[in-house]
Amino acid sequence: MRAIGIILAGGNSFRMKVLAKNRAISAMPIAGSYRAIDFSLSNMSNSGVQNVLVLTQYNARSLNRHLSSSKWWDFGRKQGGLSVLTPVITEENSSWYRGTADAMYQALWNLKECHEPYVIIASGDCVYKMDYNDMLEAHIKSKADITIAYKNMGEDEKIDRYGVISMDEDGRITEFEEKPLAVKSRNISCGIYIMRRRQLIEILEQCAEEGRYDFVRDVLIRYKDVKKIYGYEIKTYWSNIASVEDYFRTNKDFLKKEVRDYFFKTYPDIYSKVDDLAPAKYNTGSSVKNSLIASGCIINGSVEDSIIFKKVYVGNNVKIKNSIILNDVYIGDNTVIENCIVESRDTIRANSTLVGEGEIKLVMNDSDKHV
Repeated sequence: MRAIGIILAGGNSFRMKVLAKNRAISAMPIAGSYRAIDFSLSNMSNSGVQNVLVLTQYNARSLNRHLSSSKWWDFGRKQGGLSVLTPVITEENSSWYRGTADAMYQALWNLKECHEPYVIIASGDCVYKMDYNDMLEAHIKSKADITIAYKNMGEDEKIDRYGVISMDEDGRITEFEEKPLAVKSRNISCGIYIMRRRQLIEILEQCAEEGRYDFVRDVLIRYKDVKKIYGYEIKTYWSNIASVEDYFRTNKDFLKKEVRDYFFKTYPDIYSKVDDLAPAKYNTGSSVKNSLIASGCIINGSVEDSIIFKKVYVGNNVKIKNSIILNDVYIGDNTVIENCIVESRDTIRANSTLVGEGEIKLVMNDSDKHV
């Protein structure tokens, strides 16, 4: 493909609460066996993008470990491949990423040394499946300077935390408001952009010169009347993980057959780092209904409408309902868990009762407190 890929994976969100305490949002576990960044990486690989830069920063330990081998996404190449970049400390710069534009500016050397004419920029905290070639073709056909992927949201969905765009009849973006108080359109930016590589380099250098660091505010919004910025609609499943509620809902979506079939039974595939674990074991007396159970789990109790991630032990007479249990959790006998997200490597003592009343309860093994 004639494009280099950039995945922005360094961000954090206070709306994720304690779930973001130990990992970047891009490293959040999804659908039992995946991480959020797997979807963007798989899209890049399936679209034929051979050179991908992943920009990490916040709490990147687990994310870096997940990305330690590029072979899982077919990026193990002599030419191009997957590069994981952190903030660069030089004589001229000693800052962390001050924004998305600054993050890409610190990777400017990588952009300058490659030869692809276009750049695909994507965030690492969205769950979707997409062929970037189709978007690139639309970008070239419209003769746009920048193309932004957007999603038309339903009337019942809150969109005031997104970038909201309005377009004319030709698809050119006429308005772009970041987190507007009054919503004028149901079209939201999906955080996926295509533009010419040389143009991106020029814009990033100008932003750095002027002390501007945010790509949305200082490029897309600032240049919308100067550059030809067009929209490209995503009509299939797309979800952004930016809050506890988003995370819970996105995982629960995978309990729907049509969502599972779309991601895991239709070409192209979604790839992830594979652990060598035994299949899940269901002992006598266990019961599982409408749930996802990952490899390495041992189930003795009942699980309903839930997602159980890798290496989870569920004790005798345990009842789990409408919950997400992250990796490597031990759940003691006679425990009741409902409407909860249980953090990785937690130990739930026998005879515990953990129920979220009215909202999702976050359970963390942090000073023996459940928060």
